[in-house]
Amino acid sequence: MRGSHGGELSHQPVLLGEVLEAMRLWAGAVVVDATFGRGGHTRAILQQLQAKEADGSPRERSTPSRVIALDRDPQAIAYGRSWQEPQLQLVHASFDQLEQVLQAQGVGGIDALLMDLGVSSPQLDDPARGFSFRHDGPLDMRMDPTQGISVREWLLGASESQITEALEVYGEERFAVQIAAAIVARCRDAGGAALQSTGELASLVAGVVRRRQKRPEMGKDPATRTFQALRILINQEFAQLESILSQAPRVLAPGGRLVIISFHSLEDRMVKQFIARESGRSGTEDRRDPVTGAALFDRELRLRDAGRVLPSAAEIASNPRSRSAVMRVAVRVGGASEGSV
Repeated sequence: MRGSHGGELSHQPVLLGEVLEAMRLWAGAVVVDATFGRGGHTRAILQQLQAKEADGSPRERSTPSRVIALDRDPQAIAYGRSWQEPQLQLVHASFDQLEQVLQAQGVGGIDALLMDLGVSSPQLDDPARGFSFRHDGPLDMRMDPTQGISVREWLLGASESQITEALEVYGEERFAVQIAAAIVARCRDAGGAALQSTGELASLVAGVVRRRQKRPEMGKDPATRTFQALRILINQEFAQLESILSQAPRVLAPGGRLVIISFHSLEDRMVKQFIARESGRSGTEDRRDPVTGAALFDRELRLRDAGRVLPSAAEIASNPRSRSAVMRVAVRVGGASEGSV
């Protein structure tokens, strides 16, 4: 889950200073923020680019710096358009459309790509969006309410085995079988009146989990994993992440920086394994030169792993939502901007 974004909210964007340090921005850079949210990271990126241009920092291009920001949430895009910032191009699109967006913008290689994965705080804090089990609202959870079906619609039409699989795969829920059975029973008994709200689903799940678990998990609501799983499913978050990861090496210019913040262990695992593959740290164990022992690669190595960053104790204390954040950084090989974080 992403931290709060925007000046009107009480929390700072997660790992803001670390993101700027990892990007190593310079005057004339082209940056993509693939998850605009309320623009906390984007605003800081713009300010740093403008400061570098103002103080006469060397530029590698004759054109001014620019930031292209994507978000699938129309509310986020509407908020960003109120900025009237000439160096910012806002695009209402999911980030798996990155290559199409860049082509439409007439952009070749970019110098930095940021992804701050998961749900943003404005989405979570608005009961009408249906993401939270703490605030009663319609059971929706779509990041783009103009497309697709809501979680409620999916649950009303899903089989018990489909619900079980979703909770197991996306939520790693130990009681997936029992929760799925309870949801299907509610839908059967109440028909079209079932699952009208997030509160109803949260209460149903909590009842199942509390009957099954020997002792409650401290600090975690029983509905956490179920809500997480259904949100990931309905927004196709893992499929979209896999898609943009495959695009990243193609859109980054040599030396371009890839910065990804994840809040879910499965997302982080996907990112970690992707960087390992692209940097030659996995899949090479069985192919080595018989004389030198050097790893032999079947394809070009396109990235170099530049490390992992976790939030500081101070940041976690001031913004508890950052506690599960993991930032991973990689560099497109072949450029002068390479180096460790």
